[in-house]
Amino acid sequence: MSDTKRIVTEFVYCLLLRGGKMSPPVLYYLPPSPPCRSILLLAKMLDIDFELKIVNILEGEQLKPDFVAMNPQHCVPTMNDEGLVLWERAILSYLVAAYGKSDELYPTDIRVRALVDQRLHFDLGTLYMRLTEYYFPTMFIGAPLDEGKRAKLAEAVGWLNSILEGRQFSAADHFTIADLTLLVTVSQLEAFEFELRPYKHIRQWLDRCRDHMAPFDYEELNTNKANMLADMFKAKMNQSAG
Repeated sequence: MSDTKRIVTEFVYCLLLRGGKMSPPVLYYLPPSPPCRSILLLAKMLDIDFELKIVNILEGEQLKPDFVAMNPQHCVPTMNDEGLVLWERAILSYLVAAYGKSDELYPTDIRVRALVDQRLHFDLGTLYMRLTEYYFPTMFIGAPLDEGKRAKLAEAVGWLNSILEGRQFSAADHFTIADLTLLVTVSQLEAFEFELRPYKHIRQWLDRCRDHMAPFDYEELNTNKANMLADMFKAKMNQSAG
């Protein structure tokens, strides 16, 4: 197949997949936000060209009436794809289904998909939640670190380490959106200097996932932004110490 014919074929495929509509989805986001970073990385993998709109949650822009009307939970990331409004991890599975050329990132095999979904829920409701509960009060309002919350975070990290034992990736025999969202969370822990040396399976998986994502602007979209949040945290800690 010639390059021109291939390009036309892919264009028609996208048109059919999107019902003939080609308006780009709108992503409301904040670049350093870990959940937003996972969406941007997936967009790079799927070659999605978002219309990007920054929502500065530090200045309360997520509480503006028009944003709350669109997303009553007023959180980022939020996506509007021609009237379909989604937020949080649901964006990941939708984008693969709507824009992916295969089901590799979100397998249709019901048992594998169940594992992917479980890992997504684990990240949102346990691992990432415990990360935010430990680090964010200090980073945003200067609260003292709570060692009880650190212990809960370490417990969740240990669970992930157990999940990864004997596995190359978290849910399937290849990289999926479960690995993507967990990668962003664990890389943020690493930037915060959470000690990962005791967790051999996580460290091996982390290197594997970083290598997989390197061609998709991983350093710029994720590592640099993770370091940005870590710098904010360290600055707040230094203020408290002073």
